[in-house]
Amino acid sequence: MAMPISSAAGIPLLGNFVHGFVDFKGRHVTRRGSGGWKSAFFLIGVEMAERFAYFGISSNLIIYLTGPLGQSTATAAENVNAWSGTVSLLPLLGAFVADSFLGQYRTIIIASGIYILALGFLSLFAALYSYKSPDCQITANLQTCSPSQFQSIFFFFSLYLFALAQGGHKPCLQAFGADQFDEKDPKECKDKSSFFNWWYFSTNLSIILSLFVLNYIQDNLSWALGFGIPCILMCLALIIFLLGTTTYRFCIPSDKRSPFVRIGLVFLNAAKNWRTTPVAISKEEEALGIMHYQGSQQFKFLHKALVAPDDSKEDGQVCSITQIEEAKAVLRLAPIWTTCLGYAIVFSQVGTLFTKQGVTMDRSITSSLQIPAASLQSFSCLAIVVSISIYDRILVPIARSITRKSSGITMLQRIGTGMVLSFLSMVIAALVESQRLKIAAEHGLVDMPKATVPMSVWWLVPQYLICGISDVFVTVGLQEFFYDQVPIELKSIGLALYLSIFGIGSFLSSFLISVVEKATRGLGRDSWFSDNLNRAHIDYFYWLLTGISAAAFAAYLYFAKSYTYNRRNSL
Repeated sequence: MAMPISSAAGIPLLGNFVHGFVDFKGRHVTRRGSGGWKSAFFLIGVEMAERFAYFGISSNLIIYLTGPLGQSTATAAENVNAWSGTVSLLPLLGAFVADSFLGQYRTIIIASGIYILALGFLSLFAALYSYKSPDCQITANLQTCSPSQFQSIFFFFSLYLFALAQGGHKPCLQAFGADQFDEKDPKECKDKSSFFNWWYFSTNLSIILSLFVLNYIQDNLSWALGFGIPCILMCLALIIFLLGTTTYRFCIPSDKRSPFVRIGLVFLNAAKNWRTTPVAISKEEEALGIMHYQGSQQFKFLHKALVAPDDSKEDGQVCSITQIEEAKAVLRLAPIWTTCLGYAIVFSQVGTLFTKQGVTMDRSITSSLQIPAASLQSFSCLAIVVSISIYDRILVPIARSITRKSSGITMLQRIGTGMVLSFLSMVIAALVESQRLKIAAEHGLVDMPKATVPMSVWWLVPQYLICGISDVFVTVGLQEFFYDQVPIELKSIGLALYLSIFGIGSFLSSFLISVVEKATRGLGRDSWFSDNLNRAHIDYFYWLLTGISAAAFAAYLYFAKSYTYNRRNSL
């Protein structure tokens, strides 16, 4: 007779197991002994260290490029945007490697090693590259330097190696953290929704610390030390990650084939069968529930993967309904992804043009202490920290009582709210920059680019604060949306898709700056991005972005209204 499963026998009850998950040794895991917040805290700690390191480099990068490396404002802004775009696109590669080959756990470990190597290289470069090198020249009260070709190659190689590491680390760690909560359990499903809020809350606390501490060290003490501290932090992050190994849950794939292969076969078969079979969808297919998105043409195309050509029935490869649904889930995200690019373009300005504005203004805190311009980004992080607390503890319960939805408002409503706030931030930024130019002209500082404009840097705080609040709605909403709406085995790629919005947005911002720079530059005329910001017109560029934001939001509303969520718990 089979032995009954009982807790008295020292074997966990069957109901205590978390179905679909194992531990690091491949054994079944219990709900109490694994996952949940106990695992999430390890991963949040790792993310805090990683964000400290990442923003320690990225937040002040434009100052390093225009200072020690002597690049122009426009060139530096283009380089920062191109690098930021690469940073946000490489997670697609990292997610592909993780979901198809290595798994999230191994990918995180390898990415952490590359991270440490890249930061070590950057620290070495900063230590060896002298600001007062023989190539430095003084022209128009501006000190510029020209690093050698080898130095430039080594610096940008290290910088893009850093981007590669972040591409493997970012999507996998957050997806791995969300996987520690079982969405089939009501309590853990609710905890998962809070996880995305508190994940962002914790990381922004770390970013605030990074912006104040590292930016001060870089601006006033040593760039080598400012790059070296993040390297040490990433070593600690890897140790923290490994310490939590025994508590982690690992998802068991339902299909051993790569999810990319399965979805790729759907599109391949649909393309093959498109010309050999009728376009119309049969009643049998409709009865199976596979047409639920207004009968749009692209989904009729996908359904051809269900049909084998008449002349090759024996060899024709027919895709399952599950595969069709996986492909549709990914394809349905495209309109939302595209319309959020306008927000991403605006988001790119926080670490570039906003910072350059601050450099020209009065940054005095006391008679002997100035706030680093890049540290103003901490106000966005502060707004995020406060707003997340208010949103999760006050706004969501109130909205939940009205809408009867567990999340209070839907993910798309949350994203749309943030896009409106982003539009408002650009209006304020344009008005503040117009006022700065006016004050510079009134005090005869137009031709004195190094002089401090007698306008307090605190005028920039409102645009930083509103950008931060909008980030709570858009960024966290996009994280949850792209994680929730992709097939279960594509969670890493879902988060990578969300990150790619900001990657493409950075590239578009760089392209836009390049076009505007060429269009507004002429004989005897300064461009909108003149190195002398007192002769530039960044305010005009902000008004241009305001128009782009408005158009993007209008398109977003159109597609969001017709979107159908693929699971009940998404509502």
